[in-house]
Amino acid sequence: MRKTAIAVDAAAELVPDGARVMIGGFLGVGSPDRLIDALVARGARALTIIGNDTAYPTVGVGKLIEAGCVARVEVSHIGANPTTQRLMSAGAIEVELIPQGTLAERIRAGGSGLGGVLTPTGVGTVVAQGKQMVEIDGASFLIERPLRADFALLRAHEADYYGNLTYRLTAANFNPVMAFAADCVIAEPDEIVPVGIIPPDAVRTPGVLVTHIVGRAR
Repeated sequence: MRKTAIAVDAAAELVPDGARVMIGGFLGVGSPDRLIDALVARGARALTIIGNDTAYPTVGVGKLIEAGCVARVEVSHIGANPTTQRLMSAGAIEVELIPQGTLAERIRAGGSGLGGVLTPTGVGTVVAQGKQMVEIDGASFLIERPLRADFALLRAHEADYYGNLTYRLTAANFNPVMAFAADCVIAEPDEIVPVGIIPPDAVRTPGVLVTHIVGRAR
């Protein structure tokens, strides 16, 4: 189904305060910068951000942290962002730290309709506190619940007008898996191309998963 590109500020207006939002990227690489800036500009509040990290204070998700847009993060690390650490210590933001591989698998499980994943990662550590465990063939595993969100904000290299997406190099980190795990998927491509330009075997996210495409910056 053909999709009409929307303005980035209109896309940001779709994300209400208090929403659960997945944001692709790894320390800012592959993060949807224009969408993040638009959320900051509209003064978004009380968001729960699910992503790999909180980047740096002026980069990627770090901009949302600095602007006071975020109430909670579910990420694999915050070590590069002293603002997140300070806010966590002050009780101003909730932080759930999730081992990186477990984070990716929980998102995949959420997108695949699975009830969770089994992992040995975290057994015998604080990660296991309050979680169910099972024993299989003498080995212990944690049951990690799937992750889903209200919105996924993705950074793509190309999009066509059917919403098919490609990613460039390491920007294909969390973006493709997040496309499966949110109710509304908003893609911010570097370029929008006519249908047929993207070879079928280059499509990493099929357009059926994409709700909106953000138009080119002017």
